[in-house]
Amino acid sequence: MRFRPVGPEGVWLVQPERRADERGYFARTFCMDAFAAHGLPVRFPQCNVSFNAVRGTLRGLHWQDDPLPEAKLVRCVRGAVLDVAVDIRPGSATRGRWVGATLSAENGDALYIPAGFAHGYQTLEHATELFYQMTQAYHANLARGLRWDDPDLAIGWPLPDPVLSDRDRALPLLGDLDQRSG
Repeated sequence: MRFRPVGPEGVWLVQPERRADERGYFARTFCMDAFAAHGLPVRFPQCNVSFNAVRGTLRGLHWQDDPLPEAKLVRCVRGAVLDVAVDIRPGSATRGRWVGATLSAENGDALYIPAGFAHGYQTLEHATELFYQMTQAYHANLARGLRWDDPDLAIGWPLPDPVLSDRDRALPLLGDLDQRSG
């Protein structure tokens, strides 16, 4: 595996090193020693799958709040997405900055998103499926979100007119969160 830091501190692109032959390929997608050597978590007590039927589906931006914030390792196992992490850490010099990576079944890449970041993605193909490894179990009372189209974030989503849930459509802007906590 290759680990490449991307965007705000703590976000990593994890790229498999595929060993190919006439049968196909083999690649490690997780190695406790390699993750530990890069200062990343090695314990993922919950895994999730997200299936998206339609190209242009947008989910996010989501995170789990204190006292049980979660980090995520996200991989696309079918189709393709633009996967996005937004720094929402209070006092961070890069607060409000985002980074995106194209994750696909074809490239096999994963995005490591640390605690303190909102996460979202937009599907680039029909029938896209993601696999998440989570450092915390889900706690509905700590689930938070941020608007996908916040003008202060200016995320470069690739497709217009996304398919959204009512919940995601109604999430607050980052500035609204700052006013509530200030």
